[in-house]
Amino acid sequence: MTNVAAAAPALPPSSTRVHEFVTQSGADTIEVGRKLAKLLKPPQLLILRGDLGTGKTTLVKGIAEALDAAEADEVTSPTFTLVHEYEGTRDGKPVKLFHLDVYRLEGDRQLETLGLDELLKDDALVLVEWGEKFKSIKKKSTGEIAITSTGGDARKITVTLKDQA
Repeated sequence: MTNVAAAAPALPPSSTRVHEFVTQSGADTIEVGRKLAKLLKPPQLLILRGDLGTGKTTLVKGIAEALDAAEADEVTSPTFTLVHEYEGTRDGKPVKLFHLDVYRLEGDRQLETLGLDELLKDDALVLVEWGEKFKSIKKKSTGEIAITSTGGDARKITVTLKDQA
């Protein structure tokens, strides 16, 4: 496996933390997901931002593995089912991982049918692909994971987490 390069976290003046990673393969992206699982503290709703095929679901594979919620090959894109739910543990406590894909939704009315508010429990990590399409999701978001292709299988992953009270 190639090295997963991590930049030192930057601390902007606002109450956010930024972590940057560079990956060279899908396996590297899964490894970054494993590292991110340690940074995510429920309850949390993160927007997964990136073009089609940049590795959003691949990153979720690593997060799910780190939480003992699913094996990487069990994690698939929820493009047509809209929501996948996994149960795992974090620090010895149960945690639910919800992976949503709202790409195909066209309005707030369709979004409401997902019951997003019901998913946001104290033990939940909610990861939403294409969440930036909806103001209501952006408003509830506690951060964002942006994945950008830098050529071939290389990716830049920027994680911005709002400090939670």
